[in-house]
Amino acid sequence: MKRLFAILILACIAAPALAQVKSLVHKDDKRRYLVYTPPSYEAQPHKAFPVVFNFHGGGMTMAEQMLYTQMNRAADRHGFIVVYPAGIKQDWNVGFGMSYLEGTDDIAFTRALLARLQQDYRVDPGRVYATGLSRGGFFALRVAAELPDLFAAVASVGGPMPEPVIRHHAQAGRVGVLIMHGTADQVVAYGGKAGDYLSAQATYDYWLRHNGDAEAPTRRRVDAERGDGTEVAWLEQQGVEEGRGRHMVALATIHGGGHTWPGADPFNVGLPIGKTTREIDANEAIWDFFSRQRR
Repeated sequence: MKRLFAILILACIAAPALAQVKSLVHKDDKRRYLVYTPPSYEAQPHKAFPVVFNFHGGGMTMAEQMLYTQMNRAADRHGFIVVYPAGIKQDWNVGFGMSYLEGTDDIAFTRALLARLQQDYRVDPGRVYATGLSRGGFFALRVAAELPDLFAAVASVGGPMPEPVIRHHAQAGRVGVLIMHGTADQVVAYGGKAGDYLSAQATYDYWLRHNGDAEAPTRRRVDAERGDGTEVAWLEQQGVEEGRGRHMVALATIHGGGHTWPGADPFNVGLPIGKTTREIDANEAIWDFFSRQRR
């Protein structure tokens, strides 16, 4: 695992044009983050751009998240900024494994980081989004629950709704939520874990109720088999019309999929992470979901 991480870090250093390493001091901690701007950012100097927060998994670094997910490529194709924040001790406070109220205040850090980005870059305030893998996916859902005034939609990969977030959730704002989860995930169970997090299906149902979309029409899609031992079923509620758009809720169930980023290059770090589906590209699916929603 250490060797793989070293290769990833060296790759990042070898290609400094990929992103800029920045930092801000928040509550006496120096917090680091990577910012990637697509070529169109310089080519269109009067345009405000969407921004996507991409939170790393537990034990990963911001550089590893950037290089594993390869979201910069989607940013080039579709014209959005990507920011990869770094969690303290490579972790995010999602309420289990750390005190929800007394642990790291990552929500306040996220709010402060967005404010800094809005100072330093041309950010469209109506098109701010968050995604993440595993622990970062759990945290993206906490962001949805606590910062609906700032984020239009989030997408969690391999991280359903943390139960502590539900217990402490007081905000009422609607937000779009996409869940992507493999049924063969042996790291974060698709069926949930009592006391820690809901199942993927229960997460979908929770956000339908929260957004008031339980009676909305449902669209289903099952992707064609491509011989990689996985199949993707897509369930989506179109959402209630509100303001400038809708706040949709979707669940991508990856039958046979593991604890991986769909469409990414497969790798093995000695953990039971399972299969990486080729049925969908997570970056394309996430951006398609985000692009249809705004605050």
